[in-house]
Amino acid sequence: MTGAKRAAEHVHLIGIGGTGMTSLAGLLQASGCRVTGSDGALYPPTSDILRALRLEIHAGFDPARLEPAPDLVVIGNAVSRGNPEVEAVLDRDLTYASMPAVIAGRFLRGRHSIVVAGTHGKTTTASMLAWTLARAGREPGFLIGGQPRNFDLPFRLGGGAAFVIEGDEYDTAFFDKGPKFMHYRPRTAVLGAVEFDHADIYADLGQVKAAFRRFVNLVPSRGLVVRNDDCDAAREVTSGALARVEGFALGAAPWRAEITSEDPSGVAFRILRHGEPFAAVRLRVGGAHNVLNALAAVAAAVEQGLGAAEIAAGLESFDGVRRRLETRGCEDGVIVLDDFAHHPTAIEATLRAVRARHPASRVWAVCEPRSWSLRRNVFQAELAGALAEADEVVVAAVFAADRIQPAERLDPERLVADLRRRGRGARFVPEPDAIVALLAGEARAGDVVTVMSNGGFGGLHERLLQALAARAVAPRRV
Repeated sequence: MTGAKRAAEHVHLIGIGGTGMTSLAGLLQASGCRVTGSDGALYPPTSDILRALRLEIHAGFDPARLEPAPDLVVIGNAVSRGNPEVEAVLDRDLTYASMPAVIAGRFLRGRHSIVVAGTHGKTTTASMLAWTLARAGREPGFLIGGQPRNFDLPFRLGGGAAFVIEGDEYDTAFFDKGPKFMHYRPRTAVLGAVEFDHADIYADLGQVKAAFRRFVNLVPSRGLVVRNDDCDAAREVTSGALARVEGFALGAAPWRAEITSEDPSGVAFRILRHGEPFAAVRLRVGGAHNVLNALAAVAAAVEQGLGAAEIAAGLESFDGVRRRLETRGCEDGVIVLDDFAHHPTAIEATLRAVRARHPASRVWAVCEPRSWSLRRNVFQAELAGALAEADEVVVAAVFAADRIQPAERLDPERLVADLRRRGRGARFVPEPDAIVALLAGEARAGDVVTVMSNGGFGGLHERLLQALAARAVAPRRV
């Protein structure tokens, strides 16, 4: 009809509750699309974001949701063949794509794509960089796999040249088994540590390194690779890069940090560039691992034309990321922290940071083996070494243990025995109810409890705080 308003493009997301899919939904809505989606049970924080966006979200999967046919269906990588909506998409020959392909085609083309990759620190580094650019008035776009505390939402279209995105080496979709980051058109690639992870799709470290080599090979010759020089594997996979390479490290590197102090309020350090003073910074988030994350963000920010003062101001006002060593509360003298633990190296770094910030405290680690790698016994010994950084350890049941073959499954009781041999107090307590009861009975004023899981863990954080608060007002036995 002449003069009629064209209907908004309808995009339907199958598996909309995933972290990346939720952010994509927000970007699509911001760009003018009508967005609908479906998924199983939804949990915070993505459920809160989707509710705030007021999107049409359906519980469960039903082919009727695809009538009339959407203009595009985006299929998340947690969705596979056999899903009723996926089968309808294929049967009806509807137009479909993966999340990374849609992000690349609609939001990265024509931007300076800064892809933050590596086994650890992606979310924090990307958040630091996005905030530093935003505070300096550069209006970056971004898509981050967690909730930065400096922003209301983990995504933004932005009007500036740069777009900051996490680059995950996990596979893309059931119809595209290559890594997500191969879609993201990096002009600046930030590469942290490269370690064996995602044991469900990679057989060994060699396969992981091969994926990262392919990623580095995407960076154009006029682009930049920022790499962790403290990591042998990161240096190896970037050795053939045709782009410029700048290293960062706590040891010798073009970008180097010297930590000067750390306490419960944060960590202070000096930044050196080619041996010359660049800036002095005090982060509100602690730990040597966050100093490394900050160095990576610094190198990428300089590539965007920011000066030392702008960068220092951004880092010093960075408030961290939800679920990355986040303080959830303090009741009856017990501090409860939350961390998105997914790998032994990250767990060890987190517990060391807790120890540095609370040197006089008894440190508890409460670990739910939930990531695909932690649920397997490939890290049986390494996990014991990481958790031994705590004084007291509580190990929960392996999440969805029946989905892992017994011969490949982590053995929690063996883990506890290994920790006891190392002189640590350790217990296997399968269920959250019993863990809350144990901690409410044994944690004392001055203790720090770090709850470590990349899932909801049965709401253990809030339940523990409630139990500690109830303990504080309960009559004392004489």
